[in-house]
Amino acid sequence: MLTLYYAAETCSLASHIALEEAGADYSLVRISFARDEQHSPDFLAINPKGRVPALVTDRGILTETPAILVFIAQTLPKARLAPLENAFAFAEVQAFNSFLCSTLHVAHAHRMRGHRWADDEEAIASMRRKVPDSVGACYDVIERRMFRGPWVIGQSYTICDPYLFTIAQWMEADGVDPGRFPNVADHRVVCRSARASGKRSRRNSPDLTRQFKRTAADAECRLPIGPSTLLRRPKRATRPRTGARRLPGARPPVY
Repeated sequence: MLTLYYAAETCSLASHIALEEAGADYSLVRISFARDEQHSPDFLAINPKGRVPALVTDRGILTETPAILVFIAQTLPKARLAPLENAFAFAEVQAFNSFLCSTLHVAHAHRMRGHRWADDEEAIASMRRKVPDSVGACYDVIERRMFRGPWVIGQSYTICDPYLFTIAQWMEADGVDPGRFPNVADHRVVCRSARASGKRSRRNSPDLTRQFKRTAADAECRLPIGPSTLLRRPKRATRPRTGARRLPGARPPVY
C-alpha cells in the first residue's frame, strides 16, 4: 500500500487527487506546517528536504509532485491518467507539469518564501511585489500556448489536471485576476465542481473534499462547459477511505 505525506493547502493536493482518481490503495499522514512538523526528525527521515508531498512505496520513497504523478499514472495504467502508449504525448504531459513545478510554483513562492533566495528585506519585498506579474506571465503562457481544452492536453483527463487545479487555486492570493485567463478559470471551476459532487472520485475523502470548498468568486468565472459534459468516465464502485495517520508523538490534526 502507498502512503502519502501531505499538508493542507499545498501542492500535495495534486498527488492526493491523482491517488483518488486512480483508485489507489493508500493511506495518509498529515503534516502540520503550523506546528513545523515538516522539520521534525520523524518527517526528515521520510523526506530530508522537509517538504511535501512524499509518497512511500514498496520500492522506496518518492518526492516532487511531477515524479509522484508520473509514478501514479504508470503504476495504475487502467486509470488512464496519462497517454502512456504515446511517447510524445506523454512527454508533453511531463513538460506541462515540469513548467508548473519549476516556473509557476517558484514564482508563486516568491510571495511568502523570499527568504529562500535572499536575506535583504528590500530584495524580499521586491520579489513579493513582482509576484502578480511573474505568476501572471506563467498563466499567460498556459492560457495562450499550452492549454488545449476541455482538459489540459485535450479531450482526456490526465495528471496535468489536478496539478493545474491545485496551483490555480492560489491565483487571487498571488494578485492575479482569473478573469484574464478564462480557460484556466473555467478549468478550475469544472474540477472543483466535479470533486465537490464526487463525480470524478472513486472514493470520497473528507479531508480532500474540504480543500475544494473555496471562495464564491468562482461563480463569476465563465463556465461554457460543465461537469456533465466533461465527466464521461464510467462510475466506479466506492471503497471505504483509509484514515489519515499522524507522525509519532504528533498531536491530533485540526481540520
